[in-house]
Amino acid sequence: QVQLVESGGGLLQAGSSLRLSCAASGRTVSRASIGWFRQAPGKERDFVAAISWTSNYTNYADFLKGRFTISRDGAKNMVYLQMNDLKPEDTAIYYCAATNQPFRLLDRRSSYRYWGQGTQVTVSS
Repeated sequence: QVQLVESGGGLLQAGSSLRLSCAASGRTVSRASIGWFRQAPGKERDFVAAISWTSNYTNYADFLKGRFTISRDGAKNMVYLQMNDLKPEDTAIYYCAATNQPFRLLDRRSSYRYWGQGTQVTVSS
């Protein structure tokens, strides 16, 4: 079991930066890979970024264009999503999720068993 809680969302202007946090806990959290997804109203829940349980491998969606960075702290109990140069199209609810699937499968929603409740990010132009 893995429990996930996102935080750090808010309302901000285009071009600004924001860091989201995902607090992870549970019996198997140390072996879990963590992904970030986002979902706008009426849209699919899209992959954003993922990091392996070892923190040695990361994967990013192409739409990021280098603006976002995923990281994990040394104690393996917190995952971050640093978002720079935010754009209105980044507006969505952002979710973190946990899985024991291999790295090559981390970019798909179906790989993830555990999900947080989400945090809202709203970017105005």
